[in-house]
Amino acid sequence: MRPLLALLALAALPAFAQEAPACGPEREGQTACLAGKLCLCRFERGGQLTGRGDRFAWDCGALRPLCPPEQNVVQPPGWMPPAGIWVAPGPRPRH
Repeated sequence: MRPLLALLALAALPAFAQEAPACGPEREGQTACLAGKLCLCRFERGGQLTGRGDRFAWDCGALRPLCPPEQNVVQPPGWMPPAGIWVAPGPRPRH
């Protein structure tokens, strides 16, 4: 009984997040979708103000665009009635 409970407890743990791909000289200029943003791998200069040395890093700043939607995901229709209201189908008005 105890091994079964231990197995169920392990199955209930959340999945580990996928790590970001490594950003280096071989990936400079490439983009990746990280946390909903289209991030760019680029070289960043370090300095005394940042306390970091020169390095390659993912640029996922506020000015980066969102990731494009996946092609196989069906988008919901543009207009939906409020929750709890049923709109009866009928003839469309002519304009």
